[in-house]
Amino acid sequence: QVQLVESGGGLVQAGGSLGLSCVASGRPFSANAMGWYRQAPGKERELVAGITSGGNTNYADFVKGRFTISRDSAKNTVHLQMNSLKPEDTAVYYCHMEIRYYSGNRLNTLDAWGQGTLVTVSS
Repeated sequence: QVQLVESGGGLVQAGGSLGLSCVASGRPFSANAMGWYRQAPGKERELVAGITSGGNTNYADFVKGRFTISRDSAKNTVHLQMNSLKPEDTAVYYCHMEIRYYSGNRLNTLDAWGQGTLVTVSS
């Protein structure tokens, strides 16, 4: 089993910055794509940013130029640096990883999610 643990959420004023981190641990595995999603009250979960194993990144339009996603594959970690935060960025942020692991000789894949970390941006 693989667990994802997030850290770095909190309360910040509009215009401020926060950094989120997510580390994966558990049985031997490799992580393919990694990403951050968020879910605001009353809204569906949405993609914020993603990064492939090769380092290619993609961002939702609403965070382009403000957020930066990065990864340290050796440490099974993904980060999200959030700058110029706005009140509408308030949400629970979840990290996601595409995990590959062997069970015997069989290669398995699973979508792993963190427990979520709350980011609150005050106006």
